Amino acid sequence: MSRIKRVEVQEFAFELPDLGWDAGGFNVVYQPANRLKLSKYAIALEADDGARGEYVALWGGTKMALGQTLALAPHLLGRDPHQRELIYDDFKRALRQYDHMGVGCIDIALWDLAGKQLGAPIWKMLGGWRKRLPTYASSYHGDRFGGLSSAQAYVDFAEQCYEMGYRAFKMHGWCDGNVKEESEAVLELGRHFRGRMNLMLDPACELRTFADALAVGRACDEAGFFWYEDPMRDGGWSQHAHKKLRQFIKTPLLQTEHVRGVEPKADFIVNDATDFVRADPEYDLGITGTMKIAHLAEAFGLDVEIHAPGPAHRHCMAAIRNTNYYELALVGPKCGNAMPPVYADGYCDELAGVGADGCFPVPEGPGLGVVYDWEFIRKHRVAMHEFK
Repeated sequence: MSRIKRVEVQEFAFELPDLGWDAGGFNVVYQPANRLKLSKYAIALEADDGARGEYVALWGGTKMALGQTLALAPHLLGRDPHQRELIYDDFKRALRQYDHMGVGCIDIALWDLAGKQLGAPIWKMLGGWRKRLPTYASSYHGDRFGGLSSAQAYVDFAEQCYEMGYRAFKMHGWCDGNVKEESEAVLELGRHFRGRMNLMLDPACELRTFADALAVGRACDEAGFFWYEDPMRDGGWSQHAHKKLRQFIKTPLLQTEHVRGVEPKADFIVNDATDFVRADPEYDLGITGTMKIAHLAEAFGLDVEIHAPGPAHRHCMAAIRNTNYYELALVGPKCGNAMPPVYADGYCDELAGVGADGCFPVPEGPGLGVVYDWEFIRKHRVAMHEFK
């Protein structure tokens, strides 16, 4: 029986062109001639038999999550890396007063280690059944710099995505939550693509009042949108508010991106506060937690939609029946995805990576099935944390 003997966490920083922060300072948007500096972190677990599990945190690789990961890392030493269920349960309890964001990357690395030991991709270990994932293009937030600056700009970009093979498109709106502007873009997308593409809207909790969320929701109804996601300033937490919203609109709601783990998502379901369920292996305590959520939703006859892109996300989706689309986020007409360039094997979550069938592939190699560019990570490292 192997034991974890060493944990390594590397923080690194990198710059991406033509991206910046919107006026609110929290949403990444197109900003020509600017260079946006971002930071992420990578984790590596080493067992005493030489096995190694790796993961680079993506959208979940925030400073807040890093603090939790560093708090948990010493507690991995001496543990059997195959006891993922026990580690999940212990770490969930340990972070009971926090948001649990630091657990996901650890659990994913444990799955990567196990897959490498067994010589099998994670999707196969999960009982996966598909290798091509239908994908929607998930836009950046609206900007004021000539990227996604108008309803017509969203239509033009969605048309570009359609021509590339995408058959679903999600709009993220503007940071100021202007109901008229948001609704006009929704209606314009509906006029151009209803019947050709499935359309989604994610205001990312920027709409200020229940009345604003209701007005935009009714625009989604008129435009025939596939789902309406996290509209309100409650942060996506209030079951009562979303149950109330469902009583007034026809468009299905997609909630639970901002509540962590299986139990609060179950509460959303049983209280009729959502139609689709969100899960993310980085946000929801790893692959272990994500599959619990998928099976929870399945038991209630609901679909679970995986949030954001990444290799762990692809493996989960490949093993889930009750799910519809892989989210390629975030993309725009004049800039690349805000993901760290950390792959040395051609793995890609860029807009142009979609196949003619509108799908992205699932990695076939053992574990996560990707090769990380550790030279890039070391070159851009700003801090190293080692536990042994």
